[in-house]
Amino acid sequence: MPFSAYTQFNPQQNPDNQENYNPRMNLVKLNLTGLPLRNYAVQYERVLTKRISAAISYRNMPQGNLPLKSTILDIVGEDDTEAVDIVNNLKISNYAITPEIRFYVGKKGYGRGFYLAPFVRIAGYEASNFKFNYEDENGTTQSISLSGDVNSTTFGLLLGAQWSLSKHVLLDWWILGPHGGNGKGDLIGISTRELSQYEQQEIRDALEELDIPMIEKTVTVNSSGATMNTDGFWGGLRAGISIGIKF
Repeated sequence: MPFSAYTQFNPQQNPDNQENYNPRMNLVKLNLTGLPLRNYAVQYERVLTKRISAAISYRNMPQGNLPLKSTILDIVGEDDTEAVDIVNNLKISNYAITPEIRFYVGKKGYGRGFYLAPFVRIAGYEASNFKFNYEDENGTTQSISLSGDVNSTTFGLLLGAQWSLSKHVLLDWWILGPHGGNGKGDLIGISTRELSQYEQQEIRDALEELDIPMIEKTVTVNSSGATMNTDGFWGGLRAGISIGIKF
């Protein structure tokens, strides 16, 4: 057929056309911004109505060095040898499960446009090889390694926006999602030798002097090592960009 200057517009060619849009109810996404930080997060979202959907995310960071370790070392500086030693030796890992309900406030709906999403986050964090230095009665520097975990439950509200890039591809922007709640944890250090009364008091004083805002801590020290129990506020921010498929 010869080319015509007049071509009838086919609304099916536009995946966001309101009158002819055939919504895909299942959305699976991968968070791209967490990958460089060793944070691997996926989300499944189910569209329930034009304005409402339900989603659940799972995030995992396998055990390893602190993210942005070199940047942290630059900030700490070479002169603070104790802090440098802690950063170099510390190993961390974490996971989080985050269910949410999304309310799409724009005209498009069906998993598209700006949304508000109240959510709850259940998370666990582990730290190991936290090298803690102290002095014995002879003035010699000794060390003990602390390891432990923190479990938290927080509640928050996420502001975001989601777009259809094509018939089966989407982009999800978590603009800002502050959350807060409670976290409880334990740090335990076991000494390789029996600690004297002097050493026990040095460790106790040093741990009790640690200033952790909005956290209550209980320190217990004996000849075998030390334990620090923590309980208090825990919070954070959700942000990132995910790409996914819809079907």
